[in-house]
Amino acid sequence: MITYLAYTPHPPIIIPEVGGKRGQEAASTFAGMEEMARQAAASQPETLVFLTPHGNLFRDAISCLGGRQLYGDMASFNAGSVRTSCPNDLELAAAIGYQCAENDINFLMIDEDNARRYRLKTDLDHGILVPHYFLTRAGLGSLPLVAVSVGLLPRAQLYQLGMFIAQSARQLGRRVAVIASGDMSHRLKDEGPYDFHPDGPLYDQEVEGLLAAGNTQGLLNLPEALRENAGECGYGSLVVMLGCLDGYRYQSRIFSHEGPFGVGYMVAGLAPGEAGLSFWEQWQGSARPQQDQDHSLPVKWARQVLKSYLLTGKIPPLPEEFAELKRQRAGAFVSLKKQGNLRGCIGTISPYREDLAAEIAYNAISAGIKDPRFQPVTMKEYDDLDFSVDILGEAEPCSQEDLDPLNYGVIVSRGSRRGLLLPDLEGVDTVEEQLSIALQKAGIDPGDNYEIERFKVIRYK
Repeated sequence: MITYLAYTPHPPIIIPEVGGKRGQEAASTFAGMEEMARQAAASQPETLVFLTPHGNLFRDAISCLGGRQLYGDMASFNAGSVRTSCPNDLELAAAIGYQCAENDINFLMIDEDNARRYRLKTDLDHGILVPHYFLTRAGLGSLPLVAVSVGLLPRAQLYQLGMFIAQSARQLGRRVAVIASGDMSHRLKDEGPYDFHPDGPLYDQEVEGLLAAGNTQGLLNLPEALRENAGECGYGSLVVMLGCLDGYRYQSRIFSHEGPFGVGYMVAGLAPGEAGLSFWEQWQGSARPQQDQDHSLPVKWARQVLKSYLLTGKIPPLPEEFAELKRQRAGAFVSLKKQGNLRGCIGTISPYREDLAAEIAYNAISAGIKDPRFQPVTMKEYDDLDFSVDILGEAEPCSQEDLDPLNYGVIVSRGSRRGLLLPDLEGVDTVEEQLSIALQKAGIDPGDNYEIERFKVIRYK
């Protein structure tokens, strides 16, 4: 029951009432949006589902506006006359939320009460209002909406959300058009909102080429570092849109793609076709965690410790097979990833415990439940976690010329401030990038005098 899908940018400047003459610099995008809207209208949807990166975003949840009537305007862009009011398809929203809950994905309906209590937004944001402006011009302005904020969840859960949107539409017999809102790279030019980065245009080229070719697997496997360096805001919406098509072939068309203001604007339309392969089944099959016997000793021990602590609150006795870890002392970092995304990382620069076994044990627990950047890991997540353990060698003083981000970690220090960065990290390719991140972590100004040390690492997976 998915009639049409579109990937659209959302720059307010392309709305004439907002951008005026300056908006003409994005004339190709304006024309692309009009053609997208005509194609969507021709598919005769009964409901529009919007996916936006600019609503109420949560790291661990999907959110959806829950009012009976949905409102929004462009007053914050000095165009209050551009406004919309349309009914909310609460039946479809509830069906999607139920599917999420059944699969352990947090789904939050934003109503007036919890919006007031937690200072959340209840109006439609510009990620929805901009494409909706063009859909209204094509005759779809009065259709019910479902307004979904995609959140900062792992790719697998975002893809599942798309599957649940499609399943819910089928269950209700609802003809649905899905609008995935998101800009491409924000780093195409120095005069854009961010500094230029060579991965900016590379990201845009990769996404356009893969989408035009219908290469879902390639889109799902885009490197995390490429996306981060590009400074995009639409990849999450794109993944959800692809999930709506799981098990079906599709025809894609790129209506326009340009970057006149340093931000990539791509307009694309996808028409569902006949049944095909399920990428979810392939993805899950290739992403299943390895069994413990396939792991190195440090990783096997870290996994056993965290599992025991989650179940019992205690560190287990050290099995005899790990006895060699008691004969060493060294600093160690334990890193956790889930679906390719960091889920926790805690470590020690030099040994604090009586032996390496204890060092790994305490850092595994800290990475799982004490990393302040994340909620504590739950037992439900355990099987989805990938562990790595880095054993640190002795640090030695050095100069900037002695650094190599592939082979050496770095420690910067000034007085009591210290910052450490491990070697061979995705997206850290130069000495300058390595030092910059370490200095930020230490809170040291790059212009200050500071000491540099380097160290070797043995990484276990």
